[in-house]
Amino acid sequence: MKRTYITILALTSVLASCKDNELFEKEMYKNEVALISSNYHNTFQEIVSLDEPESIGSLAVSVGGTHAPSKDMLIQLQEDQVQFDLYNRSLFDADEKLYAKLLPRDKYEILDYNIHIKAGERTGRTQVKLRPAGLSPDSTYFINLKTSDAPGVDINPKKKTILYQVLIKNAYASQAENTFYSMTGLGNGMVTAGNKKLFPLTGNSVRVIAGNESFESKVDHINKTAIILEVGRDNHVMIKPYRDIVVTQIDGDPRYPNTFKIEESFGRKFNVFLLSYTYVLNGTTRHMQEELRIEIRP
Repeated sequence: MKRTYITILALTSVLASCKDNELFEKEMYKNEVALISSNYHNTFQEIVSLDEPESIGSLAVSVGGTHAPSKDMLIQLQEDQVQFDLYNRSLFDADEKLYAKLLPRDKYEILDYNIHIKAGERTGRTQVKLRPAGLSPDSTYFINLKTSDAPGVDINPKKKTILYQVLIKNAYASQAENTFYSMTGLGNGMVTAGNKKLFPLTGNSVRVIAGNESFESKVDHINKTAIILEVGRDNHVMIKPYRDIVVTQIDGDPRYPNTFKIEESFGRKFNVFLLSYTYVLNGTTRHMQEELRIEIRP
């Protein structure tokens, strides 16, 4: 009798083991589809140059599993705000002035909301037309999308949404990174130095805080202290007020002639602005003669 029980237990164990192996292999072989994005709130960053009125980006999906799919797959996308709202609430709670924004509809066009994955392939993609002119470097813009359930397609539940972020750049600054220029020069005739962050505005212009004023990411402070540097085709720089500041450029300074140049030294390249201007803040006029310099990374 004891031997019979042992035999039954052994058979039960073998059958359970076979079932576990079968489930394991099924999971290994399953072709599960995922929207390609980071693990940070399922975001994906597309960096778009302001030099062109229109650029092409892409949305992509990948297929997991031991083998590539044996038949064509069709993944359907649709706009969905759930992940977008979750992003804003989880990061900023009720502070709505810090919220990310939906990319305006006139700034993009998804050419096909269907993504096709051919049999034997691992990825598929669709194109997005992007029109970045007029986007603010102070805002975070997303296109919010999710995959629709489709018969015969297994979707990874953790990767069925995407926050497609559009970031702007030009030849002088990028929203995708902190573009800090080293600043040296004279403030009212006295030696001054520091670091200044530049923000892309258009294909040939950037925003920067005037003089050696402190930077604060508050709209009122930016409006009060920021200036625009606009680079002409001849590399002459026009200095303009961004909003409320009074600024006057001073041309004819031989050391700071209001120009932009790319300087090469020992195999390294630098963006260099040489600027001379006065600005009025809180009733006080300040005269700045400054060099802004940053190394251009390949």
